[in-house]
Amino acid sequence: MKKLIGVFFAAALIVSSGCKKSFFDINTNPNSPTDAAITPAALLPQLLHRTAAKVSTSYNPEADWMGYWARSGSYGPSTEEESYNITTTFEADEWNWFDILADANTMEKKATAANQTFYVGIAKIIKSIGFMYLVDQYNNVPYSKAFDIVGNITPAYDKGPDIYKDLLLQLDDAAKLIKAANIDANPGLTQADITFHGDATMWRKLANSQRLRLLIHESEVLTNASTEVAKITADGAGFLGDGGVDKNGSSADESAYVNPPYVQEDGRQNPFWNAFKNLYTGSAANQYYRANNYLLEDVYDWSGSSSYDTRFQYVYAQAATPLNGLVYYGYNYGEILPGTAPKAVNSSDVSGPGLALSPSQPQWFFTSVESLFLEAEAIQRGWLTGSAQVAYNNAVKASFKWLGAPDSEANDYLANDPKADFAGATSKISQIAFQKYIALAGINNFEAWVDYRRLDGADAILKGGNQPVLPLSLSPSRGSRTIPLRLMYPQNEYNFNAANVAKEGTINPQTSRIFWDKGAR
Repeated sequence: MKKLIGVFFAAALIVSSGCKKSFFDINTNPNSPTDAAITPAALLPQLLHRTAAKVSTSYNPEADWMGYWARSGSYGPSTEEESYNITTTFEADEWNWFDILADANTMEKKATAANQTFYVGIAKIIKSIGFMYLVDQYNNVPYSKAFDIVGNITPAYDKGPDIYKDLLLQLDDAAKLIKAANIDANPGLTQADITFHGDATMWRKLANSQRLRLLIHESEVLTNASTEVAKITADGAGFLGDGGVDKNGSSADESAYVNPPYVQEDGRQNPFWNAFKNLYTGSAANQYYRANNYLLEDVYDWSGSSSYDTRFQYVYAQAATPLNGLVYYGYNYGEILPGTAPKAVNSSDVSGPGLALSPSQPQWFFTSVESLFLEAEAIQRGWLTGSAQVAYNNAVKASFKWLGAPDSEANDYLANDPKADFAGATSKISQIAFQKYIALAGINNFEAWVDYRRLDGADAILKGGNQPVLPLSLSPSRGSRTIPLRLMYPQNEYNFNAANVAKEGTINPQTSRIFWDKGAR
C-alpha cells in the first residue's frame, strides 16, 4: 500500500504532480503549505485541471483495444497490451485517481466546515467521476475508509455495487446543495471554478448527466431505474446538451470544459494537445499512436465510394508525409510490421483538427455529445419520455458539430449511410451505443470499453451486420485471449495492502468482471 500511503500524505500536503509548473500555486513556498492557505477556492482549479487531464489523456490502451488507435510503424510491438495478457504492472497509474480524489475529499471537508455548500457539491461530483473510473476498471476498491489515513492506512475494499449506490446518493446531495447555494457564501467561486464559473444550473446538469451515466452503466443489472431517474428529472435542470437546439436540430454544446487558461508554455498547455499533438517547443508530442484501420476503414469507410461519415477528417490528421497519395493512413492493431512499413510521419495521428485546435483550447472532461447519447438510450429503455429516434438524431448531429463539421455532413450521413439507420436497426440499444462508440473516438475512449463490456447478445456493439466485427488484436502472442474485461490490481496493493487485496480472490482479466457486466459471452 506504499503508493496509496504516499498519495494520502501528498494530498494532506497538497503537493500536486500534475504539472512541472503550476497554474495554481497556493503559497509563496509550495513546499511549506499552511492550513489557512488550503481553502476550497485554492484547491478547486487544480482539482478540475487534473480531473480533465486524467480523463482526456489516460485511456490509450482502451483506444487501442476498441479499434480507435494503433501503434505506428516507427515502433515495435507492445506485447503485454497487444496480447491482452496484462499483469499487475499494466496501467498501474490508474490507481493514481486516489491522488486526485484525496484533493477532492480535502476540499469537501474544508468546504463543509466553512459552510461553503457550492464547493461541497462540486467536490461530490468530481469524486463520483473518479470513483466511477476506479470501479469500472477494478470493481471493488477502497471507498468508505479510503481517506482515513490515521485509522485506516491500509483500507479495506468496498463492493462495486455499494460504491455506485452511494455515488448516486452523493450526486443527489450535490445537486440539492448547489441548487440552494448562495454564491456570496462561497468565496472566490466564480474565479476558482474554471469549468462553469459558478453557474449553478450547469453544475446541476453535469451532476444529472453523471447520475444518468452511472445508471446506464448499470443498465443490465439495475432494478430501480425509474426511482433513480425520477430524482434526476425532479431536479429540473436537465442534462448537458439539452439547453436548446438550433434550426437543424443540433443540440447546444454544453460540455464540461476546463480552462485555467492554458497557454503555450512548459507544463501549461492543453493536456490533450500536449500529449498527442505538439510540445510547447512546437515539436511533435506523439509519434506512437496512429489511426487504427478498424475505425478508419471498417467504420468510417473513408476510402469507400459509399461513405458519408466525414468525421475521420476531424478525428485523425492527414499524414505529414503521405506515401502514394495516402493522406489518411492507419495500421492494424497488434500487427507485426516489416521494416519497410510506413512510419509515423507517413500516417494519420490521433489529434485531428476536430480534437486538437490549439495549445490554449479548453480541455473537455464530459461532453454534451456523450450526454445526449445517454439520454437517447434512457429514452429507448423507457426511463425518460420523448422520441428515441429524435434524441438519437440530435446526438449524432451534435457529434459532427462538436468536431467542427458542418450540419450538412451530419444530415447527409443520417439520411444516406446504412450505419446510421436507426429505424431499420434490429436492436435500437445497440444502434445508439454503436453511434456513441463512433462519436467518442479520441474524446472518451474509456466509455467505448464500458459499452463493449456491459452490452451483450442482441444489444452488443461491434458484432457484425451494419456494424463491423470486434477489432481483435493481430498480435501472434494473443492466442485465444480477447479484449480484457477489467484490470489487475496494481502491484503496490499486493505489496503494501496484501491482506485486503487478498480478500478479492484470484483476478483474471479475461474472466473476472465488473459487477454491471452480467451478460453471456
